[in-house]
Amino acid sequence: MKRGYDRTQRIADLIQKALAQILLQDMSDDRLRLVTITSVTVSRDLSYAKVYVTVMADMLDDQDKIKEILTALNRLAKPIRYQLAKAVKLRVAPEIKFVYDESTAYGFKINTLLNEAIKKTENKG
Repeated sequence: MKRGYDRTQRIADLIQKALAQILLQDMSDDRLRLVTITSVTVSRDLSYAKVYVTVMADMLDDQDKIKEILTALNRLAKPIRYQLAKAVKLRVAPEIKFVYDESTAYGFKINTLLNEAIKKTENKG
């Protein structure tokens, strides 16, 4: 019988909370303080986790800084996985891959364009 809330989703939520704590408290790289974890997807066998992140620098549209931070995160994936294994009691800690989530930056751009359009219509009327 299928429940309303899938086990993989519960584990993904648990991993998201644990990773947020790890990035905030345990990592010494100050660039990682700009990172926000937007979501996590976990494979059915729980061996892989894809972590979607946004970077505060994306509001500034600084693609080089975003790539630099993503590279640093993926280099630190093994130590982060080790910290995750200590924080979350699972039989096997999933292999982590960090991916840039463009939806937040896209939403921010759309919001800016809408605000500009509203200001132009208010100035004309």
